[in-house]
Amino acid sequence: MERINLQQKFGLFTEQWDPKIIAQVNEYQVKIARIEGDFPMHRHEETDELFFVVQGAIRMDFEDRQVPLGEGDMIVVPRGVLHRPHADTEARIMMFEPAGTLNTGDVTDEHTKEDPARI
Repeated sequence: MERINLQQKFGLFTEQWDPKIIAQVNEYQVKIARIEGDFPMHRHEETDELFFVVQGAIRMDFEDRQVPLGEGDMIVVPRGVLHRPHADTEARIMMFEPAGTLNTGDVTDEHTKEDPARI
């Protein structure tokens, strides 16, 4: 039971699209990431995924629409829904998902992080 400061945690890394685990709540992990540009379009067949914008702005792309998100906004992507986060400039996000969830879902590419670091 320790205080977690998001800005301090973001200060520990500069890599983009490389999620870091900052906490665990039951079977769910709380992850943070710096993002910029496009991520691959993907889906998670077994789980929903929550994105919270800590700093900056992102856009969540779906097959049929785009949803802009600013600081303090969040979105829940239901299981099985094809999606892609995008940021025109670097943004900082927090995600909630079950432990072991692969960041690229059903896609494997250079963005795939099979064992994210805990910071």
